[in-house]
Amino acid sequence: MTQPDRGPLSHRLKWISIVLLLMALAATAGWGIYKLPAPLVDRMLQIDILKQSELWKRRVVLHLANPEVALSTGAIDGHDAEFLSSMPEASDVYRFKLFDTTGRVIWSTRPDEVGTTEDRAFFRNDVARGMVHYIQEIVPLSEIDGLDLHTENSANATQHNVAEVFMPIMDNGRFLGAVEFFTDISDLRTTFIARLRVSLAVLSTIALLALAMVLLVTYRTNRFQVQALHKQSAKERDLMDEQLRLAREVRLLGELNEWLQSSRSLDELFDMVTRFMTHILPEAEGSVYVYSNSRDVLDGCASWNGGSHKAHIHPEGCWGLRRGRTYEFGASEIDFVCEHAEPHDGRPYFCFPILAHGETVGLLHLRAHDGSGEAFHDSKKLAQLCAEQISMAIANVRMRDQLHDQSVRDPLTGLFNRRHMTETLRKSISRSQQTGARLSLIAVDVDHFKKFNDTHGHDAGDMVLRAVGAALEQGCDRDEVACRIGGEEFMLILPDNSADDAMTHAEQLRQAVEAVTVRYGEKSLPRITISVGVAHYPAHGTMPQDLMRAADDALYLAKDKGRNQVQVAGAAQTAEGSPKEVAKLHPPASTA
Repeated sequence: MTQPDRGPLSHRLKWISIVLLLMALAATAGWGIYKLPAPLVDRMLQIDILKQSELWKRRVVLHLANPEVALSTGAIDGHDAEFLSSMPEASDVYRFKLFDTTGRVIWSTRPDEVGTTEDRAFFRNDVARGMVHYIQEIVPLSEIDGLDLHTENSANATQHNVAEVFMPIMDNGRFLGAVEFFTDISDLRTTFIARLRVSLAVLSTIALLALAMVLLVTYRTNRFQVQALHKQSAKERDLMDEQLRLAREVRLLGELNEWLQSSRSLDELFDMVTRFMTHILPEAEGSVYVYSNSRDVLDGCASWNGGSHKAHIHPEGCWGLRRGRTYEFGASEIDFVCEHAEPHDGRPYFCFPILAHGETVGLLHLRAHDGSGEAFHDSKKLAQLCAEQISMAIANVRMRDQLHDQSVRDPLTGLFNRRHMTETLRKSISRSQQTGARLSLIAVDVDHFKKFNDTHGHDAGDMVLRAVGAALEQGCDRDEVACRIGGEEFMLILPDNSADDAMTHAEQLRQAVEAVTVRYGEKSLPRITISVGVAHYPAHGTMPQDLMRAADDALYLAKDKGRNQVQVAGAAQTAEGSPKEVAKLHPPASTA
């Protein structure tokens, strides 16, 4: 049994579809013919008027006897004035003005405008810098001078299109003044629009005929298959874009982690964070805060992508820190703004508490740029990963700082230890050798310290050592370094101190220690005194061990002379390092 022939019906449906499509295209093209020409003609007229204005400006400049003098002084002689007055009759310009460098009108076809000043911003910002300024506006007939010379439809139109052009007059890059031309472009604009509409109509007809031929040729193609291919291509393209984005994010996170782990200080770490976050999250501005040592406030450390950070914020002012988890403003129907995010403009933002070893050490704050709300919310997971990278890096830097402090600090007094003292003294001597800077070394020993331990116990002895260490540390300023080298022995490195200043400093330290009162239990411990030895570079040695030996010799000399006094090393040293001559600066205050 044969199937009925559906060919004619199918053929007619195809032609009906083509005709409907062509009618829709024709209607669209016809509407475009009447809507498109005006802006296009205005642009064409602007180009043409600017070219004409350049010629008008040349005519004005060439016919002025001395343009520079005329523009600078405002003096227009009779010959120049006669030419300028006749220019509207010999050109399409119906009105124009001359300006000096300040914008003051020095000549105009309207005499009442002479002496007025052009105060619009574009004159200072554009024209005075050598740029042409073009204005097209609609004015009433009364604003056009010499109407019969410059238009043919004055009887039919109440409003006219006028072009106003500011042309700068320059001399070797120097601004001399400007000329402003007014020309009526109504007739020219009307003619251009009519001709352009005819041209567009012809082109639209040709385009529609060509489109009809293309439709007839391509109509039988399988559009469903094409659509399927397009969808598959779009899916593959989206998948590839997503994979490329993820690969870039993983690469940047890996690089961020590598750089952060190699940072040596928090300042260097935050500089790296600023540079990386600009690339990792370009749709968000951000800032980082870190808890201060007192943990009562967070200090602003860095910001990027146009963001800003405050010097200090309180942890109670952030909902993320108060709740102990990420806070996302703009994700709920009801939100509350953090204090540190004020003044707030309604943009969504994230607050990520930065955790290290179970402790909150800071805050990462991210705010969306205008128009990037959806992309900003999609970046939450990536931002969380960045916060984790930053938290681990901060923990590592702080741990490294703590380990370094433990390696160079004395745990009892908090002063630098012998290792740090030796390294610092070596660097100070090297600096003095290179620059000639002065350097002194002070050796300090607590008098009769063994009696403190034997009489009052080791805890009391430790209190005495801490008190002496605190007095020595308070007496140091600038680059001076106080160290405990072992037991009850201390040393101070005094760079950039003269011999007299070093001796004065040593005596002040002795008096400061002598004035210290230490209470142990319910009683005060006996008065603490110290013996002090002073050595100077290079008089008493040029090597660290020589300078230390000289200071120790002076210290023992102070003990031999009764303790609680300051002695300076002798000017000459024996081969073993013992002083030949010892100068006594201060007599002992008392013996102990």
